[in-house]
Amino acid sequence: MVYRTYQEVYREGEAQLRQAGIEEAALDARLLLEYVCGTDRNTLLAHGEREVSEAEYERYSGLIAQRASHIPLQHLTGEQEFMGLTFTVNNKVLVPRQDTEVLVEEALRHLHDGIRILDVGTGSGCILLSLLRYSNDCTGTGVDLSKEALAVARENYRRLREQRPDMEACFIESDLFAELQTGQQYEMIISNPPYIRTNVIDTLMPEVREHEPRMALDGQADGLYFYREITHRAGEYLTHGGMLFYEIGYDQAEDVCKIMEREGFWEIEVVKDFAGLDRVVYGNWR
Repeated sequence: MVYRTYQEVYREGEAQLRQAGIEEAALDARLLLEYVCGTDRNTLLAHGEREVSEAEYERYSGLIAQRASHIPLQHLTGEQEFMGLTFTVNNKVLVPRQDTEVLVEEALRHLHDGIRILDVGTGSGCILLSLLRYSNDCTGTGVDLSKEALAVARENYRRLREQRPDMEACFIESDLFAELQTGQQYEMIISNPPYIRTNVIDTLMPEVREHEPRMALDGQADGLYFYREITHRAGEYLTHGGMLFYEIGYDQAEDVCKIMEREGFWEIEVVKDFAGLDRVVYGNWR
């Protein structure tokens, strides 16, 4: 049996990922080793001489090979941190991103106890469930066209309810508003819709274009299709003074603001992300 130290195995994994052109080779190699060995970030620095068993090494090598083929790290571990919470993810949902935390944080600033929230295109449920987790007595509905995505959202809801049994949400298979009850009202509608232009998708990183669901990316020819569709119907489901929140692409603020203005929204605001790019647009209904 070959004796391998933790640090040696990590260096081997990092080298393979770097050779494969993985952008964050060092970080991904470390995270995968921690995932396999059940260790934390301090192990590499403080316990680099720890022995890695043959079984751990074989499993780690397999995961490194998959990551080198550009399968997303989160699809290998099955988890992603978002808003300080751990969400289950797979290749049926978008991996929650830090940029989307800006959307959630902005919405939280306008939440008050007991409101009803609708998340259109809920995916993993990370937006809706984060809002419910960090508020009191709010209720939420998440809609998505994908049965597989809704299965992930429901699993995340089940797990978070173990921490907060009072959380109240439901998830509905629906093409936007199609399956919602007529007359159902919400104080907040929130969405991170598909907004990538169709002709841009093939230029994205292989982790995205090859492994994340295209239906969650493709905003059709100009990237604005779902903003038009959702905004046009949103007023039917918002209370007077209700709010509509969107995540947007960095170059879409002006267009989305105009769409919202045409449909009767006012006091429309644009919020920038951590990189200083336009990321969120929101406004009030009439």
